[in-house]
Amino acid sequence: MVVGGNPGRLNAIVDVDGVRVGHHHRLDERWATGTSAVVTPEGAAAAVDVRGGGPGTRETDVLHPTHLVQQVHAIVLTGGSAYGLAAANGAMRWLAERGHGFPVGATPHEVVPIVPAAVLFDLPMGQWGNRPDATFGYAACDAATASELRQGNVGAGTGAVAGSVKGGIGTASTVLSGEISAAGATVGALVAVNSSGSVIDPATGLPWAAELELDGEFGLRRPDGAEVEAARERAARRPARHGTAARPLNTTIGAVATDVTLNKAECHRLAVAAHDGLARAVRPAHAMTDGDTVFALSTGRTPGPGSRESWAGTLDELCAAAADTVSRAIVHAVLAADPVGDVIGYTHLYRSARE
Repeated sequence: MVVGGNPGRLNAIVDVDGVRVGHHHRLDERWATGTSAVVTPEGAAAAVDVRGGGPGTRETDVLHPTHLVQQVHAIVLTGGSAYGLAAANGAMRWLAERGHGFPVGATPHEVVPIVPAAVLFDLPMGQWGNRPDATFGYAACDAATASELRQGNVGAGTGAVAGSVKGGIGTASTVLSGEISAAGATVGALVAVNSSGSVIDPATGLPWAAELELDGEFGLRRPDGAEVEAARERAARRPARHGTAARPLNTTIGAVATDVTLNKAECHRLAVAAHDGLARAVRPAHAMTDGDTVFALSTGRTPGPGSRESWAGTLDELCAAAADTVSRAIVHAVLAADPVGDVIGYTHLYRSARE
């Protein structure tokens, strides 16, 4: 399905009404890690789809459609491998202090915030033991706004590596033109790109998903042949510190969101489709050493379709848009990422792509 649409006002997941995003990270000679929070304090229906063979997750069982809790209050994406799951504790504390969560008592403050989380492997990028904890999750939520646009070496993308180049955080959005039934609906994505697979077509030097560009958002041209050849040679001899042997685990994690009213089962279809976008932009994806995980959110600010016929058409449109939006967010992550240590950034490797 080809779905017409344009980038949202900010071309970011925060274009989805009801979604805020915040980042917290440390980047210096001893640290290269961080945490990103997708915050929906009023609650959002949610689901998850895990495709990688080595995931690190928290509170994913609660997202099953048959389970009691129907909404989440934040999604935490974080570095630090399994240690980084502690960042979700800080996000819970931030939400609880403000009365956001699943009610479990007689008074408004008696709530349990629902905060699913996923981690990526960035431990080799900093000094051992320097990884996100609860303070990172708290600070990411505290920084969350409806206008957050930073990309690249921020939040969970701070220590990310994508194949042979620096990875990072990327975001994008699509406002659907509604060729079937979803006119005006918004789909947004936030992705922390930390893949073992490559994000670049070695034959052209362009990102695999560059062809999905909307309104000239990437601003790329095909790199010259000498740069492409030099990049291929460099990829073949990855620096030992950050090569495959030194980075046995990876993981691309992210979230897609829409303002259309969906239930948990419908959100799951959105998360499934989002992985199509990941696989178009990262090759190969979903490996045994990846923990590729995508959450899907519905803030319910726009009513869903009334009839079953229009429901199927709307969901198909949203899923198609989710796949493309995730791909575009991955491209933005790579274009925005700056070098860290001996891990080079895309725009430093292919300088002619943006000159």
